[in-house]
Amino acid sequence: MASIAPDLAPLTHAAALEWRHSDDAVPYTHALAEMDERARGVAAGERGELAWMLEHPPVYTAGTSADPSELVDPRFEVIEAGRGGRYTYHGPGQRVGYLMIDLGKRGKDVRCFVHSIEGWVIDTLSDFGVEAWRAPGRVGIWCQDIDGREAKIGAIGVRVRRWVTMHGFSVNLDPDLSHFGGIVPCGIEEFGVTSLARLGKQVSNAEWDAALYARADGFLGALEAARLAARDKRAKSHEE
Repeated sequence: MASIAPDLAPLTHAAALEWRHSDDAVPYTHALAEMDERARGVAAGERGELAWMLEHPPVYTAGTSADPSELVDPRFEVIEAGRGGRYTYHGPGQRVGYLMIDLGKRGKDVRCFVHSIEGWVIDTLSDFGVEAWRAPGRVGIWCQDIDGREAKIGAIGVRVRRWVTMHGFSVNLDPDLSHFGGIVPCGIEEFGVTSLARLGKQVSNAEWDAALYARADGFLGALEAARLAARDKRAKSHEE
């Protein structure tokens, strides 16, 4: 593991977090244990917030809303993730971002947190020439695939405990897309999945991490703006 931040220009909000990236694939259960330990430390005020970029060996993960009928072909290990959402695939070529963020200090707004992650990933994808968007009623990041149809390029699933977040998002850089065939990704059967490589964009883990970090102030700034707006709203209600 190594810190991303020392190699990049310092950012106002992002400097408050520890930034870490793992070059080797991290077994999913190891990541779960480390996330849990770090989140407990953040909640206790003993550890700082962390943004961790990594990838996993092939694995299917089940969220709290996972439907067994959507596990079509369990060709890889299936692990209960403890996050929201349904079934998701993780594997080589997919960059995962785990966020241990103290929402107790950042507005206590889970909806804003998820919305801000979406915006962060969408903005970063735009830096590589990919126009992506949110889709009402469908969690995740969407774009136009090479066949002109809408497809999913990124997934989001979070867990919040004592106002500290765990899990986060994943973006398909260049995974084996056939591996998604073992599940109905996120329970959405009518849409496919795509990747930056399928769209003709060759992006390394290091390039993705650097671009994501460069956009991090927008993500954290959105949380701060929401916190201040909520504070002002409370103050105004007390005055009235």
